[in-house]
Amino acid sequence: MANNILVVEDNADIAHLVKVNLRSKQMQVDHAIDGATGLERALTGDYQLLILDLMLPGMDGLDLCRTLRSKKVYTPVLMLTARTSELDRVLGLEVGADDYLTKPFSVPELVARVNAILRRSDQYQGASTATAISPLQFGALRMDPDRRQVLLGDDLVELTAREFDLLWHFATHPERVFTRSQLLDSVWGYGHAGYEHTVNSHINRLRAKIEVDPARPQHVITVWGVGYKFSASGASQGAA
Repeated sequence: MANNILVVEDNADIAHLVKVNLRSKQMQVDHAIDGATGLERALTGDYQLLILDLMLPGMDGLDLCRTLRSKKVYTPVLMLTARTSELDRVLGLEVGADDYLTKPFSVPELVARVNAILRRSDQYQGASTATAISPLQFGALRMDPDRRQVLLGDDLVELTAREFDLLWHFATHPERVFTRSQLLDSVWGYGHAGYEHTVNSHINRLRAKIEVDPARPQHVITVWGVGYKFSASGASQGAA
């Protein structure tokens, strides 16, 4: 079955480029030219991926993504942005985007990013339908992979799809130290020098949601000069 993708992009040339290349890979692609239309289609359609331009008429890509997440729509989002500042890219991740691509971008990189996101989704769906995976619990933190649900005590923790994937990867490899590049390969499905800040942003967001004190995380721990690990014992350390 073909993957259904929604592209929300007001630049006709870029939209055409994306549609032609994704359709050549046997993907079904719908197109919206503004944020309001994109939001309506994202809420009512069955899509495996949303590709959102940051700068859109009316509702921009950040507001669109933020609105979707507030409505509990966790379809993966790839953000397209012409802005090059670190702040703009981090903002996209903060509101719930799973990845971003800076314009101008190469077609092979676009296709690689799309395939990586879809492959991760397919792998999870395949694993969940083949066998039931037991929940994991570390102190007050409980993760249910079948429901893709995280509880902190009795409170439900709202995570994006990528945040859950990152937390689950950590939790299924407790105490193992991962570099940022290794996390990119394992969780995002690709390695790309210079994109390690994507990992940093997700780590910060994850800590803000699952740690009692994000400044002194008990589970997602920084290993100085190397990367991060998941502490099964819940030993508190300073964040970085």
